[in-house]
Amino acid sequence: MAILVFDNDEYRPPVWKSYLYQLQQEAPHPRRVTCTTEVENRPKYYGREYHGMISREEADQLLSLAEGSYLIRESQRQPGTYTLALRFGNQTRNFRLYYDGKHFVGEKRFESIHDLVTDGLITLYIETKAAEYIAKMTINPIYEHVGYTTLNREPAPKKPTPTSRDMPDGREPPGDDASLEERVKMFPEVCSTLFSLTSLVRRATLKEKDRAPKYEKVHNFKIHTFRGPHWCEYCANFMWGLIAQGVKCADCGLNVHKQCSRMVPNDCKPDLKHVKKVYSCDLTTLVKAHNAKRPMVVDMCIREIESRGLKSEGLYRVSGFSDLIEDVKLSFDRDGEKADISMNVYEDINIITGALKLYFRDLPIPVITYDAYPRFIEAAKLTDVDERLEALHEALKLLPPAHCETLRYLMAHLKRVTQHEKDNLMNAENLGIVFGPTLMRAPDLDAMTALNDIRYQRQVVESLIKNEDILF
Repeated sequence: MAILVFDNDEYRPPVWKSYLYQLQQEAPHPRRVTCTTEVENRPKYYGREYHGMISREEADQLLSLAEGSYLIRESQRQPGTYTLALRFGNQTRNFRLYYDGKHFVGEKRFESIHDLVTDGLITLYIETKAAEYIAKMTINPIYEHVGYTTLNREPAPKKPTPTSRDMPDGREPPGDDASLEERVKMFPEVCSTLFSLTSLVRRATLKEKDRAPKYEKVHNFKIHTFRGPHWCEYCANFMWGLIAQGVKCADCGLNVHKQCSRMVPNDCKPDLKHVKKVYSCDLTTLVKAHNAKRPMVVDMCIREIESRGLKSEGLYRVSGFSDLIEDVKLSFDRDGEKADISMNVYEDINIITGALKLYFRDLPIPVITYDAYPRFIEAAKLTDVDERLEALHEALKLLPPAHCETLRYLMAHLKRVTQHEKDNLMNAENLGIVFGPTLMRAPDLDAMTALNDIRYQRQVVESLIKNEDILF
């Protein structure tokens, strides 16, 4: 078989490891042991595998014929509870069985007992045969050699040239300008065994100009059921089981084992196909998905406000018509940067200010994050001006870069608003009243404490506006 040799600075397709996949194929198959007599009071969600109230010894005898045999019995010690008896490793294993619309003995929930047993046998077999192997899976991960690690390297001085040893069918190697996908097409028999076009490949083939600002972002991993065989994009090992085999990042699509997810760096690069909306989307996720410094809502609304609204009386204090504000929100969610918020569509500038305030209120994590919130409140309580500014400066360091940049840009804008106070009647104190609860929310505090914090929230924003040139 031909082997493609790539320059060290170019993406290297990972070799997916098949050991765990082979073990899954070898795992015992479920064998239902049916009850030959009619059992009274059989729960409607169990079938003929239910044997009623029999002892452990009786169950063991019924299951002794083959690996993978299983039945359900009612517990003699605790009537009304049910046990899954399963034959594995030449012994009978007993699991407390639950049902809440789906069957489960642990975290995973199944539509049928057969699926539960199938997944259980796979897990038992693999974790028995490959316990040491699984414990060492995260050593030397492929993630260190592909993905963001490769993407963030300094570009090589010249393009890498692939060469070929023992080229199949006498074909010439692909040219310097051939893409990764073209190489795949030219050598399918080689590359199809090496990798599939997963999120790793998408990251590794991003062009320099497409790279997002280097904001750190944690992956948004969710338990996921993969249809068909899937391999972990961190360790390159097979993701075993029937359902919930691993986790998938809801923002960038990275697929990894649950245990591997704890090792993945905070380098999520959101993909627009996973980021379905603008409002109510995590701020860092949004800016990374759009390769931007700040959310486009903030940039576009502020540009529009500054172009025609700085002298509008009661700017940000006066509310716009709520239905039209909702219309702006839907427009951003639907059209993104192409949303039209010009005077031709929304003559009242208060609709644009309302849409901007709504964006900040809808953020799942406020601009001033829950983690940083206590430090900002503590700073606001300081009476000495210099000490307060120093404390605010230190608190700003706790914000994620995308949050800090957005706050800096907004505060500079609000300071320009105050420079037109003669016309718009909005000073830093008034804007603090408007934006305090919008930019910072108390993290699970009791009602009285949260109420007391409102005045400090106002003071935080007021200080940030007045001193934006010093603090940022």
